[in-house]
Amino acid sequence: MEWFGISLALYALGGLAALCPRGDGAANILGAAGALAGSLAGLAAFCLAPASAQAQVVLPWGLPIGALALGLDPASRLFLLPVSLLGAACAVSGAASLAGHGHDGGGGHGRIGAHWFFFNMLLAGLSLVMAARDAVCFLLAWEIMSLAPFFLIGFHDEEVEVREAAWVYLVAAHLGAVCLLAFFSLFFTAAGATGFDALALAAADGRLGAPSLLFLLALAGFGAKAGFYPFHVWLPEAHPAAPSHVSAMLSGAMISAGIYGLWRAAELLGPGAAWWGWALVAVGTVSAALGILQGLAQANLKRLLAYSSVENMGLACLGLGLGLIGRAGGNETMAALGLTGAVFGVCNHAAFKGLLFLCAGEVLHAVGSVRLGHLGGLGKRLPVVGGSFLLAATGIAGLPPLAGFAGEMALALALLEGLFLPGLLPRVAMAAALAVVAGVGGCALAALAKAGGLAFLGEPRTPAAAKALPPGPAARAALLFLAGVILVAAVFAPALFSLAGQAALAFPGLDPAPARAALAEATAILAAIGRVGLALAALVALLLFLRRRLTAAHGSRREPTWGCGYLAPTTRMQYGPGSFVEPAARVLGPAMGLKAHLDMDTGYFPARARLVVSAPDRLRLSVFTPLFEAVGKACDALKVVQHGRVHLYILYVLATVVLLLAWKL
Repeated sequence: MEWFGISLALYALGGLAALCPRGDGAANILGAAGALAGSLAGLAAFCLAPASAQAQVVLPWGLPIGALALGLDPASRLFLLPVSLLGAACAVSGAASLAGHGHDGGGGHGRIGAHWFFFNMLLAGLSLVMAARDAVCFLLAWEIMSLAPFFLIGFHDEEVEVREAAWVYLVAAHLGAVCLLAFFSLFFTAAGATGFDALALAAADGRLGAPSLLFLLALAGFGAKAGFYPFHVWLPEAHPAAPSHVSAMLSGAMISAGIYGLWRAAELLGPGAAWWGWALVAVGTVSAALGILQGLAQANLKRLLAYSSVENMGLACLGLGLGLIGRAGGNETMAALGLTGAVFGVCNHAAFKGLLFLCAGEVLHAVGSVRLGHLGGLGKRLPVVGGSFLLAATGIAGLPPLAGFAGEMALALALLEGLFLPGLLPRVAMAAALAVVAGVGGCALAALAKAGGLAFLGEPRTPAAAKALPPGPAARAALLFLAGVILVAAVFAPALFSLAGQAALAFPGLDPAPARAALAEATAILAAIGRVGLALAALVALLLFLRRRLTAAHGSRREPTWGCGYLAPTTRMQYGPGSFVEPAARVLGPAMGLKAHLDMDTGYFPARARLVVSAPDRLRLSVFTPLFEAVGKACDALKVVQHGRVHLYILYVLATVVLLLAWKL
């Protein structure tokens, strides 16, 4: 806990220090240094304690309700790991991208200090959420974590799209927070205390009046943060609008807080109705399938990655649901594999998606756009960015030997175990979920092949892409740091999988002996696959080495790419975002949300033709946009109470005190 406390203190100092100096350059250095130092202290807190260790501390609070109770256990440590790793990488990358930003007319003048203040608050809020052991403390930390991104997303608030994205995020975050407030209020009413131990005891004693209602409130509240379908609407808006190091932090660490919250809620509520697990499986399966299908249809690189996050959080939700089903049915193998797959998938997603968003940021800095139709050929001009993107894309698609394969394999093994559940309907449901997960894996591979292929392969589609310059040393260091983490995780995937299993073994209600045996068997399978993968990687490296030696000895000659018979090939003949997904759109177009409009002259030889393909989020347009507009109008109506008259403000306070006294009497 000492290193955890040091980490929080460094975040606070870094945020305050960024506000003090007048110069943007000093604020950029001090704010980033605080985030980096706090993240490194957080890493020390993870590395210097055994994985199964538990610690708790209660500090002076001063509020009439609740307590500043903080603790670390296997689940907290694992969910804190992405915060520290990504916090360090994003601090370095963000400092590089914002250096000199306030002097280039880019709209950030004078805002660098505020930006780093809220970035450090985001890291501190995330850390406190993972460590809180009291409902009031948890809600306060959740609010800090939820408010800070609003200011980070709106960094370029001179743009209308950015302001709208920040507003959508703020409304979605607080609609979820309302559900969480109701969740903990009902819990407090039954338990009479706000400590997590007291809440769990109230659930175990049967004092909860409607536990299923609490479960649904938790699913809605935490699901809005995790981005489950249909609460995902803020992700595709916020990620393209936010600076890329902020997008990496939000996607890699903050949305994982939704999974963590569901994990804690399931622990607090204890063994409940079996349909809780099935509900999570249904939500996770739908989120994974629709998220990746809509991601496949996107022509904006950051929007594609945002929808991919919806898919990954869906898979984590599926694993948590399998854990609850296994716990309710006494199937320890299924429960342990599902829970381990969920938490291991969250950790992998943080590293992969964080690196992908940082790569997208470097593409944006180099080209000025992340629209796939404006890119191409960047692999030759930005080799570090292209190689890092390829590595992360391979991992997040679940290909061996990278660690992403281990998480998806655990989910597949848990689903296979579900085929032996009693009753025909559960077996059919598990088989259907297994088929969906397999299809999701294929679509994820296609989506990331589209993103990487159109951005980094082929020829530049625009003059800006042809003139793209590689990033500076600091930005490259951040990319290489995360790439190194991914490679280390690939080598030690069985050990890390076993480490993630510690969180599953500590989940209440599981029999440790069969759960430990199931995890040991899965770890052995992973170790065998890892050995084969490393042998293949060594073989490929050897062949590449021999090729280099042979070509060096006999010389090499470069020729233009084969033009398939075209005498004058142009970049217009390359695959574009629409043509790449055209075969899939023939079958899955409605599910992908694709809309195509062809404007072409009539006749046998049309002189002009223009095909416009778009993929709007129909759920957002039809449901959430009217809802957000209604919330905006309601907030505007409340502006009448803000008029600047002090005596009326005093009247508000007096009326509130009288109402509270009357309620208490």
